[in-house]
Amino acid sequence: MNLWFRMLYRLLLAPWRTRIGVLESSSLEMRCWPTDLDVNLHMNNGRYLTLMDLGRLDLVARSGLLRTMLKRRWRPVLGAAQIRYLKPIGPGQIFRMETRVVGWEGKWFWIQQRFYLGEQMVADSLVKALFLGPKGSVQVDEALEAIGQPQASPPLEGVSRF
Repeated sequence: MNLWFRMLYRLLLAPWRTRIGVLESSSLEMRCWPTDLDVNLHMNNGRYLTLMDLGRLDLVARSGLLRTMLKRRWRPVLGAAQIRYLKPIGPGQIFRMETRVVGWEGKWFWIQQRFYLGEQMVADSLVKALFLGPKGSVQVDEALEAIGQPQASPPLEGVSRF
């Protein structure tokens, strides 16, 4: 249940946070709560993926896409995710999650999400995501046009296109 509270908290704060462009980073600070832990007393590997949803939600809300998604009945959907765990996050530790779009192609966005303890990166991930609308997949160009940010994708060189 605590993730619902975290999500509502982020949604309530979003209108007062600085608006960002689709290629800018979203940064969220959070604490590792006892409900985030596994039997080894560090953040559960699945919890990282769940918290990454909040990072993408913040990015979508602050870039202006959330209002468009609701109006056009688009739903965000992940197609793939890969993550490397470099160092554990322990109970009570405050960590930062950075989320940014690294590029797009056709209907897919590639989004990098990284977790930090201080300045040390402790997890690194890449997800492939799209929006589904009433008529199927939404092309990235349509989504960017809808928020007034039409532009070409940065080069996807070195980005795994799983």
